[in-house]
Amino acid sequence: MTDPLAPASPPPPAEEVAGVAPAPPRRFSRVLAGLDHPLATGFLVTIGVLGALVLGSAIGSISTILVYIVLAMFLAVGLDPIVRMLERHKVKRGAGIAIVFAGFALVMVAFFVFVLPPVIAQIVQLVQAVPELVENIPQSDWFAWLAPDAQVAVLGALEQIATWISTPSTLAALGGGVLAVGVGFVAAISASFVVIALTLYFLASLTAAKRAFYDLAPAHSRVRLADLTERITDSVGSALIGSVILSSINAAVVFVLHIVIGLPFPALMAVIAFVVTLIPLFGSVIFWIFASIIALFTSPTQALIFFIAYLVYIQIESYVVSPRVMNKAIEIPAALVLIGALAGGALAGIVGVLVALPVMASILLIIREVVVPRQNLKV
Repeated sequence: MTDPLAPASPPPPAEEVAGVAPAPPRRFSRVLAGLDHPLATGFLVTIGVLGALVLGSAIGSISTILVYIVLAMFLAVGLDPIVRMLERHKVKRGAGIAIVFAGFALVMVAFFVFVLPPVIAQIVQLVQAVPELVENIPQSDWFAWLAPDAQVAVLGALEQIATWISTPSTLAALGGGVLAVGVGFVAAISASFVVIALTLYFLASLTAAKRAFYDLAPAHSRVRLADLTERITDSVGSALIGSVILSSINAAVVFVLHIVIGLPFPALMAVIAFVVTLIPLFGSVIFWIFASIIALFTSPTQALIFFIAYLVYIQIESYVVSPRVMNKAIEIPAALVLIGALAGGALAGIVGVLVALPVMASILLIIREVVVPRQNLKV
């Protein structure tokens, strides 16, 4: 006997009453319609693939320009905290941008006048000294400390290197490499002017660009979006400025250590230290090993002194200097720093390595502030 208060069951579908199979869900109807017209579907798919290939080729052809734009955007975001600091001291934004670029211009002039000439001279000295250094290896102190088997291996490696260098193909490749370096230097100068012009434009219009970006969001989300964007830009700016400051301190320490210890090529090694230590977290360790090995060719004692002194500086940098310089940057796990640096270096070289840390910081901030809270609301 049925309960009269129980809700009535819904009537069966009309298809079941008529003995006809129910219609497929609407989301599959378009797929079934495409299967009824295989030629048209294949044609559309082919057109889509060709369009994707053309778009990929177009992006590849302008990849250099895209790198310039991305680099200029990051430089603008990195310089914006300095401009805003000047604005807090009653300096108009235009005047602040002019002051920042004037300071940047003075730094570049100082580099080309005081740093670049001795670096070039020391590169020439190094190239000229390489044959003599190689010939004096069997008479060096560190070679005498090696085991007999190791000495034989080193001499065999030196002989193979000398044979490889003396071949005509290697000489031709080296000549082409020198020419490529010259062409690359000229291209780098022209690219620098383009990046500087784009950075100046982005820095001048950064505030207006942010406001336009906020207006694209719904009214109820604009405050949250503005807060998140400001935190991301502050983190990116702090990471970029902090990386440059830490690399500059590294270069200064390396320059002083080479002069005090008496190691050759102090200016050249300082520039190499600046470039290598731009790699986040692992750059100082990489240069520490590299510079210590190079110092062995001069003297094992001097190499040991540099090894210990620079190791002490790495500890000071890790526990004293870096926390003060990078106090506003987001903490990133070491594994993600390494992955980001490798990916950035593979995609865009030194520029990619420099940009990798701010990008990783921005992604982590979005995950922590947006993705994780939304996931926590799901029960």
